[in-house]
Amino acid sequence: MRLGVLDVGSNTVHLLAVDAHPGARPLPAHSHKAELRLAELLDEDGAIGDDGVDRLIETITDALQAAEDKGCEEVLAFATSAVREATNADAVLARVKEETGVALTVLSGEEEARLTFLAARRWFGWSAGKLLVLDIGGGSLEIAYGMDEEPDAAVSLPLGAGRLTAGMLPGDPPDTHDVKAMRRHVRAQIARVVGEFTRFGKPDHIVATSKTFKQLARITGAARSAEGPYVQRELSRKSLEEWVPKLAAMTVEQRAGLPGVSEGRARQILAGALVAEGAMDLFGADELEICPWALREGVILRRLDHLPAD
Repeated sequence: MRLGVLDVGSNTVHLLAVDAHPGARPLPAHSHKAELRLAELLDEDGAIGDDGVDRLIETITDALQAAEDKGCEEVLAFATSAVREATNADAVLARVKEETGVALTVLSGEEEARLTFLAARRWFGWSAGKLLVLDIGGGSLEIAYGMDEEPDAAVSLPLGAGRLTAGMLPGDPPDTHDVKAMRRHVRAQIARVVGEFTRFGKPDHIVATSKTFKQLARITGAARSAEGPYVQRELSRKSLEEWVPKLAAMTVEQRAGLPGVSEGRARQILAGALVAEGAMDLFGADELEICPWALREGVILRRLDHLPAD
């Protein structure tokens, strides 16, 4: 069957169409996405304003048309932290349902972490042993650890690159004091949960998913996305530590000129780098491997697990 997954994230609204059936890996057939940056559209009360909701509805409508055009038999639609944490989330979901017919499933932070972990486990397989999985989104950081397909520990922290940029890095380039304050904030948040994971022992394999980690890996020398998903890509803490001060000194325009960094995410890449550096340091990771699969693939795999075999 051709299955669509519609991810209303904190940065983008992304429709991924895949050809899939139980027992086989989902094959990407079409990708349709629009940068909405919902995490940056929240007002001072934490609500998504009317303009933001209008843009969200328009974007979802376009994605549904793309799903229909590409022959998707079913569309799995979900939302993550930006919608989940909006103070007017219920009203937003009601309007989306009324005007598009889509009932968005709002994933909890822990569900995000667990589904992303499932995707990473399926990608690397059982031979990878105990996995520690890190995922930086626009609104939150997800961390999961375990030996099986269900992690032993999974948490979500409000350390998304978009959220932190909007709330703590107003300058272009940002003020040095703001960067230092964010660094302290990020590390204090991560340090609170490290013990939940280290009690299970040292992981055999540390991996990262998400656009932020992919862009950081590319900046530090990893292969281009055009070379395909099967090329191994790694991010070292040493390289990241060298790049953080460089990113902090750059303007958004200068960051957008870096390899792999899109114009829409150039403002957020410094915050993402500070979160990645803090997580790698506090978890003792000298290097991690980039996983091509993430939350969307986890949602698809979970759905396929519940389909009857041919």
